[in-house]
Amino acid sequence: MTSNGVSLPPIAILGAGSMGGAILHGLVGSGLAVGGVTVTNRSAQKAEALAGLEGVTSVALETQQDGNTDAAATADVVLIGVKPAMVPDLLREVAPVLRPGTIVVSLAAGVTIATYQAILGERIPVLRSMPNTPAVVGKAVTGLAAGHGVTPADVAVVRSLFETVGVVIEVPESQIDALSTISGSGPAYVFLLIEELTKAARGKGFDEAQARLMVEQTFIGAAALLEASGEDPAELRRRVTSPKGTTERAIAVLHSARLDVVFESATDAALARARELAAG
Repeated sequence: MTSNGVSLPPIAILGAGSMGGAILHGLVGSGLAVGGVTVTNRSAQKAEALAGLEGVTSVALETQQDGNTDAAATADVVLIGVKPAMVPDLLREVAPVLRPGTIVVSLAAGVTIATYQAILGERIPVLRSMPNTPAVVGKAVTGLAAGHGVTPADVAVVRSLFETVGVVIEVPESQIDALSTISGSGPAYVFLLIEELTKAARGKGFDEAQARLMVEQTFIGAAALLEASGEDPAELRRRVTSPKGTTERAIAVLHSARLDVVFESATDAALARARELAAG
């Protein structure tokens, strides 16, 4: 049972690549995928890497050509984890075997609910999700948008699925692409900041191990403090920034770099790409 009392039914993840694999590992780690999980991958090598996970049936499509349809036919929730360009062909493949009421959840960036419903028809409830890779450690942020005809019960099941790997934010589909530029791509922004600060540490004479330890633990500690304190990050920053001190001088340099403009431009670029993907 999940924390809110909703049991997770049989789940299929068609395309357990980067994101599908993160969701899979989070589900397995939670111990709550009581209905079992079937995952498909094209190669036997990728399928073999997942075969030992508890409660998981891992299928290689190169040796089991009907793997997608077999998995979809027996699942109550089907996650579509293939690359966006591959989604329409996969939907046409599994559409004939989906039982009415089977919930289909998109993990594909830029593919609209309308694309799914045009192929699957109105009998299949479709939700569009945008999780991020911290799902693998139970710290995901997942945006969730429901399509036409999706019931509150459908949303509750899918929300419970994603809550096993983090927190869920329900939004209209019109906001999913914007959400993807913040939480979806956000881990990469954080990792980039860690990379650059580690380079700066090495430039100050620290070796690689020392630089990584101080930078990574500083980010981890700051995030933990933010979560534990409940304070606004701006307030926590002010507490670290003593008047006329070293941190104040460093923050002034960062402000002069116009990080607000940099992040706005970066997320705008990501949003433009998401819209390009949606346009085909």
